[in-house]
Amino acid sequence: MKRFITLSILSLLLAGRVFSQETTATQSPEIQGTGINLSLWKGVATQRLDSTRSTCFNLGLISLMNQLNGLGVNILAGVTMQSTNGVTVAGLGQMSGRNMNGVQLAGITNITAGTTSGLSIGGLVNITDQLNGVQMGGLVNIHGTSTRGLVLGGLLNVAGSETDGVALAGLVNIAGEDLNGLAAAGLLNVIGENIHGVQLAGLINIAGNKLQGVQLAAANVAVQAKGLQIGLVNYYQESLQGFQLGLVNANPNTRVQLMAYGGNQTKFNLGVRFKNDLFYTILGVGSHYLDFGNKFSGALSYRAGLALPLYKQLSVSGDLGYQHIETFKNKDHGFPARLYGLQARLNLEYQFTKQMGLILTGGYGGSRYYGKNQTFDKGILIEGGITWTVH
Repeated sequence: MKRFITLSILSLLLAGRVFSQETTATQSPEIQGTGINLSLWKGVATQRLDSTRSTCFNLGLISLMNQLNGLGVNILAGVTMQSTNGVTVAGLGQMSGRNMNGVQLAGITNITAGTTSGLSIGGLVNITDQLNGVQMGGLVNIHGTSTRGLVLGGLLNVAGSETDGVALAGLVNIAGEDLNGLAAAGLLNVIGENIHGVQLAGLINIAGNKLQGVQLAAANVAVQAKGLQIGLVNYYQESLQGFQLGLVNANPNTRVQLMAYGGNQTKFNLGVRFKNDLFYTILGVGSHYLDFGNKFSGALSYRAGLALPLYKQLSVSGDLGYQHIETFKNKDHGFPARLYGLQARLNLEYQFTKQMGLILTGGYGGSRYYGKNQTFDKGILIEGGITWTVH
């Protein structure tokens, strides 16, 4: 396989070297004639290389032509010094010195120095300056400037400027400027400037400047956002006109606070609160959900709520929370191995200093069995603790 790929690359390099040596004009000369080209190698062909001629049908092992207007089929590689118009098929790879208009099919690589208009399918890699149409690459699609249409990359899609249309990649989509449309990737979408549309990623979406649309990923980042961010972590740097839906919603003004508190349900808790001007979220972990005599039981919690100032350092807040509870027991001990809890809290908080505050909580909560409509316990919730602002 390595020898096969190496041979294809060498064939394309050889043809490309000939192309670079024999093409010096900046504009295509007038085409005066057409013909049929049967080729084994450079110089071993039925049609001589002539900048005034085009080929209407090409069949060969490795072919070098001035311009193709029709059908070209090559076992290894085909090189067109000017434009390709029609359908080309190559076992390994093919190159067009100017534009490609039509259909390209290659086992490994398609390379077009100008614009690709139509359909381009490469087993591994497609490279062009600009795409107008559909392009599919087994591994990578690279566009020097813009993408307009549909591009599918097994691993990676890269556009030097804007992407207008749909970009789908197994791992990563990158556009140097704007996205107008949809970008979906298994891991990461990076847009250098503005987004007018939708970003979908398994891990991270990044908008280098403005988002106007939707970001959906585990983590979403934008400088200015106008639309919707949905993820575990959402962040904007300057402004937001829209809504963030996530476990953690942050911006440069978000205060990050550590919390230590306890109560009559989960006895000891440590948490991190991400507090904005109005909304906040809390991620926490606690121990001994059951009584102290029942050894150890733990809980992971998430809370989201709303805070309002009352007087100077005094504020009130309310939130709803969810807990996943591990008792590490089984039915033989009289306890289920795991439960889930739902709580509603009303909090009164006093800020002693810029860093430290005291919080008192009253509320109602209970725990239920997973998988069946049955309550394990429920009742009044009373808690108290301290907060410490770290940012």
